[in-house]
Amino acid sequence: MITKGILGRKVGMTQVFDEVGRAIPVTVIEAGPCVVVRKKSKDRDGYSAIQLGFGDIKEKKLTKPVKGYFEKHKTRPRRHLRELRVADADKFQVGQELKADLFTSGEIVNVTGISRGLGFAGTIRRYGFARGPMTHGSKYHRRVGSLQSRAAARVFKGRRMPGRLGGDRVTTKNVRVVKVDPEKNLILIGGSVPGATGALVTIKR
Repeated sequence: MITKGILGRKVGMTQVFDEVGRAIPVTVIEAGPCVVVRKKSKDRDGYSAIQLGFGDIKEKKLTKPVKGYFEKHKTRPRRHLRELRVADADKFQVGQELKADLFTSGEIVNVTGISRGLGFAGTIRRYGFARGPMTHGSKYHRRVGSLQSRAAARVFKGRRMPGRLGGDRVTTKNVRVVKVDPEKNLILIGGSVPGATGALVTIKR
């Protein structure tokens, strides 16, 4: 259960310097402004949550059901909608705007996003398997290897094999907010966070 959260767009990575001159790698996130589109309560919905909208979108790009949803809640259409389970939804109001100043420097947060899709990959890239000898007579270089035991005569579930790499929902936990720029709605997160440049991320505490 989170106490507060905000949606943002990953801008890219850079570095900043602390008081003693050490370079700190940071990820720049354009956090908000987000709008509280809807609230959910334990009495009516069974759990406490808020629904945040982020990003502008033209109304002509909306379907009628989606357009009617925003009209029902009397808010301007947003490109992204995400639901966050919070400890107390009564602290928020429908139509309330959340900006980067929701967080302060030094806070420890979790950042969730969709990792970069890297396509089909072998076991060496996907799982870090060791390769075989690269000499001429080896005939075993980057292959998977044995797939099952002799007695079982089948491949066990969960066997690590080649397949799609990336494109998964990933959460980086316990990262520090290095700096907050309320005027530009920017949050600088220490280290890297999931997602490609321009991807949607969620910052939660």
